[in-house]
Amino acid sequence: MNPPKAKKIPKTLSKHNHERIDNYYWLNDRENSEVIDYLNAENAYTKEQLKPTEALQKELYDEMIAKIVKDDSSVPYEMNGYWYYARYEDGKDYPIYCRKKEKLESDEIIILDVNVLAEGHAYYAVGGLSISPDNKMLCFGVDNVSRRIYTLYFKSLETGEIFEETIENTTGGATWANDNKTLFFTQM
Repeated sequence: MNPPKAKKIPKTLSKHNHERIDNYYWLNDRENSEVIDYLNAENAYTKEQLKPTEALQKELYDEMIAKIVKDDSSVPYEMNGYWYYARYEDGKDYPIYCRKKEKLESDEIIILDVNVLAEGHAYYAVGGLSISPDNKMLCFGVDNVSRRIYTLYFKSLETGEIFEETIENTTGGATWANDNKTLFFTQM
């Protein structure tokens, strides 16, 4: 089996008074059936080439999975009167973000359970969580197509409601201003 070869379609890209040619820019168009066909051919070729290593792949995968701590958690950090941390539960794939008021012995408050949000999605990644200075609002980024293009969501930490208003096409992180209303973020 020969490797697939992507056709070259020159496209001139200009940035900061500098031009360059990208012969493979056309591969960015994920709606183009030729792109999908090419990617499927690459995947088939890769699968065929790696076929002799399937037993080793499984052995390595099982070894790595066995080393994962099933109920791990991050080191807590203090911010604005709360202790924040993320934890994982055995059998679940995503983190549960939590906080405790004033001291680590306080009751746990779950601020975001990514396992619940990820239900029904083949891929789900949460970007930078940002808590407003008054501790009432959470902003978090979500990428559910694996393109590293995030949508920002807002959640009331008083009611638990995730608001319908979102900000699309961001890098996933945001920072609140001290007025608890202004948000700084980068849009793509």
